[in-house]
Amino acid sequence: MWTKHHRKRHFGRLIVPAITVAFVSYFGYHSVHGALGLKATEVFAAQKADREARLAILTHKRQVLEREVALLSDGSLERDMLDEKARSALNVSRVDEITIFH
Repeated sequence: MWTKHHRKRHFGRLIVPAITVAFVSYFGYHSVHGALGLKATEVFAAQKADREARLAILTHKRQVLEREVALLSDGSLERDMLDEKARSALNVSRVDEITIFH
């Protein structure tokens, strides 16, 4: 009867822990520095705050424009609003008028 004698290898014990460390390191790095990681989340939060501020400004401008359109397109046309828009479009004013741009 033939028997094989194997020498004990200590290297084999390190393969599974080494692979585990490699996977944990890879996923740990990408959870912080990746496209959807912690640092990217901070950038997204800053962008969200900027865009919400811009949205508030644009919403206010839209409300002002809607008010002006309502005055112009109502059943009874506002003469002051019509006069203001015509002078603004033609860039004309009377001699005795003071023009304030805002």
